This record gives sequence, C-alpha cells and structure tokens, in this order.
Amino acid sequence: MPLSIGSLTKHVNMAACMTENGSERKLEFFLKVPFPSEREATIALQSLSPDPEPRKGGITKNLDLSGQTLSVRWTADEARILRVSVSSFLDHLCLVMETMDVFGPPVSQ
Repeated sequence: MPLSIGSLTKHVNMAACMTENGSERKLEFFLKVPFPSEREATIALQSLSPDPEPRKGGITKNLDLSGQTLSVRWTADEARILRVSVSSFLDHLCLVMETMDVFGPPVSQ
C-alpha cells in the first residue's frame, strides 16, 4: 500500500513558527522523521539532499541527521513559498520511504 502524506504525518514531528529579527519577519517550519535504523535515515538524507530549492531567494532548507532521525528546517519569507517547498519535500519523502519499503531493509556495507 503506497504511503500518503496523511499516513506519513502520523510518524513525524512537525512544528511551525514565525520569528522576527528587527524588521525582518521569517516563517520557520521544522520536521523530524524517525527511521527504523540509522542506515535507512542516511539513505533518505542522501536521496533528499541533492534537491536544492529552485528559487534563489526567499527560502532555505537545511537537512541534518542525528542517529535514526532526519531533521529538516525551512526558513521562508512567504507562507506560499514555504507551503510549496514543504509539500514537495513530503512528496519526495513518501517516494523514498515507499522505495525503501519495496526493496526491504538495506544490506550492511
């Protein structure tokens, strides 16, 4: 059964906030995705990292790995840009997780 964004969100931690730095207002979104193993988290990080944001400004995305947990942090100027980036990332994340599920646990190297 394919993963959907709805089923994916049952397993992740998400938070959103708005910060102000002087006159600059930024939207932030945080996502933490736990994986069954550190190896699977590393595979997900490597699969999702090569995709830079298409816009040159207005949004940044940082991916980090801590053990079995993939953490992602977005900072954006506009809610629309943030929404599109997060939605696209979740689509890619679902595809990565479905692929790992179909091929089974990774083999030790």
